[in-house]
Amino acid sequence: MNTPVRYAVQIGAVDAEGASDATLYREAVGDARLAQKLGYDAVWLVEHHFSDYYPTPNPLMFLSHIAAACPGLGLGTAVMVLPWYDPIRFAEDVAMLRTLTDGPLHIGMGRGTAKLEYDAMRVPMIEARERFRECWEVLQLALGGKPFRYRGKHLVLDREIVVRPLLGDNRPSFYGAIGSPESAEIMADLGLPPLSLAQFPDYLLLKILSRWRTRAAAHGFATDVTLPISCKCFIADTEAEARAEARHHLSRYYKLQAEHYTVDSTPWADIEGYQQFAKIFGGMKEMADPAKIDPILDRNLVGTPESVAAQITRLRSIGFNYFIVSNATAGVPREARHRMMRRFVEDVAPIVMRTPVPEVPDIPVRAAE
Repeated sequence: MNTPVRYAVQIGAVDAEGASDATLYREAVGDARLAQKLGYDAVWLVEHHFSDYYPTPNPLMFLSHIAAACPGLGLGTAVMVLPWYDPIRFAEDVAMLRTLTDGPLHIGMGRGTAKLEYDAMRVPMIEARERFRECWEVLQLALGGKPFRYRGKHLVLDREIVVRPLLGDNRPSFYGAIGSPESAEIMADLGLPPLSLAQFPDYLLLKILSRWRTRAAAHGFATDVTLPISCKCFIADTEAEARAEARHHLSRYYKLQAEHYTVDSTPWADIEGYQQFAKIFGGMKEMADPAKIDPILDRNLVGTPESVAAQITRLRSIGFNYFIVSNATAGVPREARHRMMRRFVEDVAPIVMRTPVPEVPDIPVRAAE
């Protein structure tokens, strides 16, 4: 199996400690310019609000600015949190961004898991799945370029409208964020390819793609599609150097993540549709301890060029063919970000290109998750 592999970079509003928000945004644009110069397929942005954990409240607006600064560069979101948006306005924003850009446009979408953000957006978390589905259904109708009405639980549109600008066949590629094998089946039901994270163990990633393919095929949807996975990446001349740098930066990243997601105070077990996050976030505070973060380093792209390439080959054997790499977390300076981006292209990608991909992954499968 030697499916062509593509690489993108997740950029973000990050820089060395103490930088202003304006500086963080300028740094992200600089990272995008370097990504284009190095030949990456695209740059992707996350959506988050109200904290130091990726303060990027409007990725589509930010990407329109990057599109002007880097004509032809592919753009992506990982992810837009659909329950927070009016579906009609969201469809118009996506249509405008697609019309204003020349390169590929990837729209990753999810339902979000931060109670802080849900409370501030005044949207009950219990409505997340329904609102996600309705927004996605409206988006498909709106981008079709024909008059439509819609009647759902949260949106009722009795007056027929046509969303402008009209895209024709020039539509973005859409993906649904995956947090479990169950969510893989939900996205398959909606006709959305999965967008996965490398923080999950290989056996679980294999189960996610397997269940997504089975369900998508049952609906008659294509399964030979772009399958992206987002990976943290730190590269050095030795394993010890790479892991030391990753421990330093990622321990702060997980501390910020635990604070942003209020893992101690959010009653996950009481929120319908979010019960599984009690387990997912249960170890997040522990990962903020540099001495306990090694399992996460093992699952991401941390090491020498040779070991990073070997992990990419392993993930390719599971089925992934689009890698979104990043070390852009809060406090990571420009030198470290740009060094990773260059080394990945110059030292890792050539090894991956000449390495055969095994047909059957040697991954132990566990009965319980």
